[in-house]
Amino acid sequence: MSEKQLILVVDDDPDLVEAVSMKLESLEYRVAKAYDGEEAMEKIKEEKPALVILDVMMPRKNGWEACDEIKNNDDLKDIIIVMLTAVADSVKTTSYTHHDGKTTLADDYIAKPIDLDKLMEIVQDHCK
Repeated sequence: MSEKQLILVVDDDPDLVEAVSMKLESLEYRVAKAYDGEEAMEKIKEEKPALVILDVMMPRKNGWEACDEIKNNDDLKDIIIVMLTAVADSVKTTSYTHHDGKTTLADDYIAKPIDLDKLMEIVQDHCK
């Protein structure tokens, strides 16, 4: 990789953002961080990252809404989106399910708790 690619990590859990960011930086990626969907959209429009690691359940704008906004924007639709979610099919109080992660416009999907090595494999597969 001659030029470091920019990855945006978006999650309302600061510890998760830091852990993922440190792992990405160790693999020579540049990292930007956001802690909700609105902040993510601002950073995406400013910096146009190569890939966005995007949590589903967040304040102000959830991951599904942000994903749809990115993929339906001609200037942003080429950005690769990897969705993260902690919501299991057994949770009955929400409409989010793992199945939803496979039917959105996202390019890939990983469930929480995140296996950092698996997430890095996904990132590297998309950022060749």
